[in-house]
Amino acid sequence: MFRPLAVLEVLLPLFSQTQPPAKPQTQASPQQEPSVRITTTTNEVIVPVTVTDFKGKFVRDLKKDDFRILDEGKPQRITFFSHDSKQQSIVVGFLVDLSSSSRIHWDKYQDMIKELVWQLLPGDDPRYSGYLITYANEAQLVVNTTNDSNKITAAIDRSKPAGGSAMHDAIYRACMDRSLVKGEPYEPRRIIVLIGDGHDNASKHSLEEVLELAQRNMVTIYSVSTQSFGMSNETQDVLERITNETGGHVEYPLNTLYKDVSGYLSTPRDAGNYVYEAGTGGYAAQIAAGITRAVEGVVGDIGMQYVLRYTPDIDAELKPKVIRKIKVDIPTLPGGGYNIRFRQFYYPNPVPMGPGVGSK
Repeated sequence: MFRPLAVLEVLLPLFSQTQPPAKPQTQASPQQEPSVRITTTTNEVIVPVTVTDFKGKFVRDLKKDDFRILDEGKPQRITFFSHDSKQQSIVVGFLVDLSSSSRIHWDKYQDMIKELVWQLLPGDDPRYSGYLITYANEAQLVVNTTNDSNKITAAIDRSKPAGGSAMHDAIYRACMDRSLVKGEPYEPRRIIVLIGDGHDNASKHSLEEVLELAQRNMVTIYSVSTQSFGMSNETQDVLERITNETGGHVEYPLNTLYKDVSGYLSTPRDAGNYVYEAGTGGYAAQIAAGITRAVEGVVGDIGMQYVLRYTPDIDAELKPKVIRKIKVDIPTLPGGGYNIRFRQFYYPNPVPMGPGVGSK
């Protein structure tokens, strides 16, 4: 069990959207409050930006004039800038893989998820809220949007992995089927933390559909991969895609257990070229360290983001585009050695109504 790390508070919104009133529900279950469908139109674009140096450390001292935003290659005027984590708020969806592939290290994942919950939902502070969706053969909204972190951690304690993986449906439910917090996505802004390996074999919805929904609903997705060290994962690129395109990133807590151990690949052993044996104290310590780094990586990234906002300067006579590309650069930084991460594009038009994306 890990002790909660120092709380890293977070920033502000992402993309603008109009927000329809919640539709009354007939009867809510004890664990699930009335939910609403989330739809969007975009007038103002909100772009969270993460900047790190070549060692992976956050660059913290940039100003508004350091940034430049290009919308389809055309420079835009930045109308809002924030890097004050003390005044920002978020709503976080914790999407947890309960398929059979999570069984081996499930007790470690439980500790990790609870640590993320405690840090991202500190106490009963109304600025921070979250919800829990678990997925195996189907995706379930286990805890609807709440400020009470104990409701989510208690549900994690009760959870047990078994069955298939409906990851796409979990993202769909996060975008379409939960109670909203007043002010989304300006304040609080929307974040998903997905704990899983990216595999899906049970969803009704496709990856393309739910990725578009996440983009339209102005969600930044982070992932903590449950891939174990030395194991191949043909769906790793799925996690990389959904996080990169929405402005987040993937952490790999168990896939780097031996990266700092000198000679682990050059020391032949009958049991294989692994320095730490399963069941030993060294092995457990390495897993604990990897999980701690992953938690710090996600929470730190959310807390250190710059938030930029602009109203697109678009020629009304040009043919409208379904997707508009965004680029953020920092001309004042010396060339090379810096990584700038941001949402890569947005949808300027309303969600289509009818069968498919944007309808229930």
